[in-house]
Amino acid sequence: MSTLKEQIENFVAKEVEGTNLFLVEVICSPKSPKFKILILLDGDEGVTIDQCSKLSRSVSAMLEEEDLISGAFTLEVSSPGLDHPLLLKRQYVKNEGRDLKVLLNNDTEKKGELLQTKEESIVLKEAVKEKGKKAISYQEVEIPFNDIKKTFVLISFK
Repeated sequence: MSTLKEQIENFVAKEVEGTNLFLVEVICSPKSPKFKILILLDGDEGVTIDQCSKLSRSVSAMLEEEDLISGAFTLEVSSPGLDHPLLLKRQYVKNEGRDLKVLLNNDTEKKGELLQTKEESIVLKEAVKEKGKKAISYQEVEIPFNDIKKTFVLISFK
């Protein structure tokens, strides 16, 4: 028997199949007074409010038809915001050309422009400021996915 989270993940995967949308994460929080379900949806070209609304109605109908949750619940479908880390390789591909902050498993941090997403790693263009010099040089740094703890997209106000 699969868990509620797995059932929702499978349902959403079928709903977005054949589109440019993809499921990032399902978070179930059984806190009182209402059970809360958060579905994070993304797309290769972004995701619209209408797409989130449509999926929300479909998931809500499925949950009620299957009677998967007893009692009241809250369902939220949204795109992952800047406060959510990148979780899928597909998200990295979508964010190529943007600046990232990458926290590594050894608790060091790398910042730079995402140049490329490879099968097992990412390539960042990292700024290097030499001690005592004003000039900044750049170096390409390849980071294996296995070494990444969390990655966030940085906001640019340029």
